[in-house]
Formats: sequence, structure tokens, C-alpha cells
Amino acid sequence: MELAGALQLGELAAAFAALPVFPLFDTAYFIVSVLYLKYEPGAVEMSRRSPFASWLCAMLHCFGSYILADLLLGESPIDYFSNNSSVILATAVWYLIFFCPMNLFYKCVSFLPMKLIFVAMKEVVRVRKIAAGVHHAHHRYHHGWFIMMATGWVKGSGVALMSNFEQLLRGVWKPESNEILRMSFPTKASLYGTVLFTLQQTHWLPISEANLIFFFTMFMIVCKVFMTATHSHASPFAPVESFICPVFFGSVSSGHTSHHHDQHGASHEVSHPPPPPAKSKEELNEGTRKRKAKKAE
Repeated sequence: MELAGALQLGELAAAFAALPVFPLFDTAYFIVSVLYLKYEPGAVEMSRRSPFASWLCAMLHCFGSYILADLLLGESPIDYFSNNSSVILATAVWYLIFFCPMNLFYKCVSFLPMKLIFVAMKEVVRVRKIAAGVHHAHHRYHHGWFIMMATGWVKGSGVALMSNFEQLLRGVWKPESNEILRMSFPTKASLYGTVLFTLQQTHWLPISEANLIFFFTMFMIVCKVFMTATHSHASPFAPVESFICPVFFGSVSSGHTSHHHDQHGASHEVSHPPPPPAKSKEELNEGTRKRKAKKAE
């Protein structure tokens, strides 16, 4: 019985890994990506003022991971734009979300039950991109573990890693929201996932690629759907990180008071604590962003 169950699970994982992502899953990926663009403050006004800039931002949200991965591997960063079907599909999604009459398309895809389905489908594409990035890098650099991990990471979270550049296209400069400094859950999950896929690709992890794709996709779907449904930004990695990080990297020191001395050293004053850094886009409440977008319209 156990062997039969294992064989059935293996067949299910193999069929799942072979499932094509275009056009159904890619459409869901583009919908969620452009939705997050529309939630950004000022994105609606920019689409009216400069549709071309809005379209460029949407293309970065949809294809930023491919651009970064091509740059890392020394290939043309616009190589993926030769895929006319994907570019046309992403453009159609951008147009319908921003310019559909009476905002009907946006209201339909942002309806929470529908959006949860799209979020789950987007995670299917994300994990496939991580696996494909590691496999592509392994094909060119057989022993380059760090190249495999870097390529898989940017394939899974390239949009977030390019967020500062995308903000510049919208006329916004917020260096404190750098994704490297304040990683969101998808960025962290992509990093951990690419480590697993690298270990599997180099035969250090005794599991098939199809099974790893299946199980990691299920993990990502459960986490992202739950976080989207509850509007939560608490990372499921937080309990483990709070235990491991202080052991290996030390804890953040607190209670230190800085003093400013005058030129003669006769007096000093306590400096005021710096204001808290601005929240990154992944930490903003999703409901608040949606209300801002509707108000701007």
C-alpha cells in the first residue's frame, strides 16, 4: 500500500511538473503583478498622464525576473521580449486593469475569492521560474553553486529586486525600501527555494526535481493564499529566524544613547531617535492600497 501510494504521489508530482504554464498560469501571474502595480500610490494618475511609462512599469512587474537573470548570465536583457505572445498577453492585462470601462475588469480580478485563485496560480509560475533558473545556470556553470542560487533567486523575485528602478520610472525614489535590506516573504522564500533546487540539481538533496517542484509549490500556495486572505505580512520564517539569527549573527543592540558634543566639549545633548523607515510596498496594508487606488480614480 505504501509503495502504491508513493508511486501515485510520484506520478502526480511528475504530471504537475509537466503542466504547461502558458497561457492560463501566465495570465494569472500577469494579473496579480499588474494589480500590485495599480495599488502603488500615484500609479493610476501616472497611467493617465503617461501611459507609456505605466506600460513600462507593468512590463517590469511581469518580466523583471527574466531581465535580471539574463543580465547575470551575460545574455541580452531584452531577449524575453521576443516572446510576442507573452508580451501581448501582459499588455492586454495591463490595459484592462487600468483602462477598462467602468473599471469592470479590475473589480472582477480584485474580488478576493478570484484574487486568491490568481495568487495561487502565480506561485505555480514562481516556483517553475526558480527551478528553470537553477537548471539554466547549471547547464552553463556545472560547479557554480552561487551562480545557480543567484539565477534562481532573481528568477523567483526579480520584480521585487528591481523595485527601486521601477520606482524611478514612476518618479519615486525610496532607497529605504530596498528589497535587499527589507526582504518580503516572496523574496525570502525564493532565496530558500533556490538553495533547495541548487542542492537537488547538484545531487546533494535526494529528491526528484518534480517532487521538489510539487511540494515547494504547495508550500508557497498555502502561505501566500493565507497571507493574502488575512492581509497579513507576518513571515512564516519569522519563528525560525528569530531563533537562529541571534545565535549565528548576534542580536541587534538596543538602549545605546548617542551624544553630540560641542566644539569645546563642555556640554552634550541626547540625540533624538531617527524616524522609523518608510514601509516597503510588501508591508503596506493591501486594503489601504486598494482604497488609495480607487480614490485616485
